[in-house]
Amino acid sequence: MRLPAEQLEAIDALVPELHESRSELVRRAIELYLYRIACERDAAKYDEQPLTDQELAASRTGWELTPKW
Repeated sequence: MRLPAEQLEAIDALVPELHESRSELVRRAIELYLYRIACERDAAKYDEQPLTDQELAASRTGWELTPKW
């Protein structure tokens, strides 16, 4: 994988503080990006087919059973 020098400098600046290595930082960044894309796709599916009133009512019932701490 090739990255611009500016990105490598930014990555290398974060490594000592947050990650074990440059590779670990890049793997984590890719993992988070893929997760974000999956969430955006899920959100788009919900936009295409929103929950029905009955489904929304059922989900509210579940929260009502949660203790009020």
